[in-house]
Amino acid sequence: MKKTFDYGPKTVAALKAALQDNPDSAALLYNLGVSLVAERNFDEAEKAFHEALALEPDIAEAYVQLGGLAMHRGDLEKCLAMNKKATEIRPRFAVPWGNIGFVHMQQQNPDKAVKALKKAISFDPQFIQAHTTLGSAYLALGDPDGCIMQCAKAVEIEPMFGPAYNNMGLAYLEKGDPHTAIRYFDKATETGFEVEPQIMAEIAQYRS
Repeated sequence: MKKTFDYGPKTVAALKAALQDNPDSAALLYNLGVSLVAERNFDEAEKAFHEALALEPDIAEAYVQLGGLAMHRGDLEKCLAMNKKATEIRPRFAVPWGNIGFVHMQQQNPDKAVKALKKAISFDPQFIQAHTTLGSAYLALGDPDGCIMQCAKAVEIEPMFGPAYNNMGLAYLEKGDPHTAIRYFDKATETGFEVEPQIMAEIAQYRS
């Protein structure tokens, strides 16, 4: 994720030391939160992001981070709310739109996901995850060709992005073309992506 506040000390200890001298720095608090997330200290990270927002309420990235922490806890509604808040602050910020689309997919709302993901891609055409999740949404809506087209764009950007190949394999299965599907599932596996075992078992009979 691109960060507005991306300067100064990086380690938790260095950031806490810097905050002793400058306790009202929203930038330092935000960076502390990011560093705490990296250390998987999620409770302290959440506190740091809230403190940063108390000082500077318009840090869209902090809301995205809070959304990520909510997702980690399995709180999809909170994740959705935090990312929506980020888009209110920065309407052209692609990351929260992508996250909103992902949450809608988790909530079985592919129609809503498509709208959010199209916005994400319009603001960042190189947003690989958004292309791939949009492919998943098209597949969920019964449009395997749309899925293939969208995921092909993802692998043009990043040829080793396994989830996109996996989606294309699923789409070709949906189209009744298991032989082509095998090629894409194999490509997904080559990238290190783990294709669902039941899918691999289902297509085994079509291998020559």
